[in-house]
Amino acid sequence: MKVRVTKKQSDRPIPVTITTEFIRLQDFLKFSDAVSSGGMAKNFVQNGQVTVNGQVELRRGRKLYPGDVVGFGPNRWQVAGYEA
Repeated sequence: MKVRVTKKQSDRPIPVTITTEFIRLQDFLKFSDAVSSGGMAKNFVQNGQVTVNGQVELRRGRKLYPGDVVGFGPNRWQVAGYEA
């Protein structure tokens, strides 16, 4: 008997904790390891491949605050605030 195991992707966004009041979208994509460079982040954002809170975002300098959800490809991340 063969058993097939598939990994189900969670519907929950991956939390990413920041230590500042906000973070810019381009920096967040690098910080969360979604992309490897600022140039890649710029291209993906300007091509409309990134969403913030479910809406396509074309501004790479968009300020993200705790609670914002960023989508890129099959993944989603949620900005989490720093808790002391």
